[in-house]
Amino acid sequence: MADKNDKQLSFELDRQSPKPPPEEKPAGDPGQKLTWVCHPAKKNMRVTILVSLFILVIMVVVYFATYSPFFTILAFVILFGSLASYYFPARYELTEDKIIVKTKMQTQIKTWSQYRTFYPDKNGVLLSPFARPSRLENFRGIYIRFWNNRDEVMAFVRERMEKNQKGSAE
Repeated sequence: MADKNDKQLSFELDRQSPKPPPEEKPAGDPGQKLTWVCHPAKKNMRVTILVSLFILVIMVVVYFATYSPFFTILAFVILFGSLASYYFPARYELTEDKIIVKTKMQTQIKTWSQYRTFYPDKNGVLLSPFARPSRLENFRGIYIRFWNNRDEVMAFVRERMEKNQKGSAE
């Protein structure tokens, strides 16, 4: 091996390769972050069972009304698809600059600067891009569900919305 050409690549692996230095984390706090998973179907099993039975009853009614397996499956897909946000969990992540909502079907990534107002209710908070109430809020806004963390979520949302209003006023 002494007659190796210096310009030639070697595929020999060293038995004791040096370990890479540990990554240094920045000294400052990168910002607050709030993460949780919300699964409404687990929260109230009685409602989940009743809704599931309702879907089955509708499927049976559709089958006996049409005698068509196609329409029965179509009814199931439509009903179950419309309730997917209830049956499947959603993961929420609120950071200093963005809002991430991950579901089985999609991932929404929005920035706080897109929203001007918010409207809390008992199950969650609606972030609205409009300064005043509008009928389009439900289509253009984003709804964040609580999961036994109402106070933390509301404090985080209020803080971010106040910062946005101060930043846009300057």
